[in-house]
Amino acid sequence: MITGRVHSTESFGSVDGPGVRFVIFLQGCRLRCRYCHNPDTWSVDGGEECTAEGLLESAERYRGYWGREGGITVSGGEPLLQIDFLLDLFRNAKLRGINTCIDTAGQPFSRDEPFLSQFRELCLLTDLFIVDIKHIDPQKHIFLTGSGNENILDMLRYLSDIGKPVWIRHVLVPGLTDDDEWLRRTGEFIASLSNVQRVEVLPYHSFGAYKWDKLGIRYSLGNTLPPTADRVENAKKLLDCGRKTVR
Repeated sequence: MITGRVHSTESFGSVDGPGVRFVIFLQGCRLRCRYCHNPDTWSVDGGEECTAEGLLESAERYRGYWGREGGITVSGGEPLLQIDFLLDLFRNAKLRGINTCIDTAGQPFSRDEPFLSQFRELCLLTDLFIVDIKHIDPQKHIFLTGSGNENILDMLRYLSDIGKPVWIRHVLVPGLTDDDEWLRRTGEFIASLSNVQRVEVLPYHSFGAYKWDKLGIRYSLGNTLPPTADRVENAKKLLDCGRKTVR
């Protein structure tokens, strides 16, 4: 029996895909984003071991609230680190007629086997991908997350090539991700994709800093303030590139 390590669930997610969603936060992430508000999901050994059937039974208790667009969203941590479990979960979800969404940073993506064949099947079972573009520049991405972005951007190109619907998110951090030139380059990359339905700018906040303290990890952005409303609007315009559905 395939099991997954689950950090937590949320019964009424309203910002994790279309409609009302049952959100499953999986355990484990290789990125070390400086602004992460869930560092307690990093460890691959944490969380609770769960089965697909058990999670879907829990999710369907709330199905009456989903409406036509709702369903389940798998987030993290990084869900693609548990791709075997994701496949089992989404196969069973589709048998139940449930809309499926993945919220991912894309870091595990590879065109090597066996990952690519698994990812190809996962795409067939997934209605929507929500993908973070943390920084368009490889070196700045390493400074921000501890990892490069080449395979993350490659995943977005792959999803574009197969026509899989994508929402893109960008966390706007003053001094790190809000430079106009990098925002323009990010917007140009987004415009090169054929499958992006929505672009969202998420203003930085430090609400999760207490978790870093609790885990004994230094939070390096302690003096960083949220972006101003003007800078958020500026980012939306630069990332838009004529798109109609930027929020």
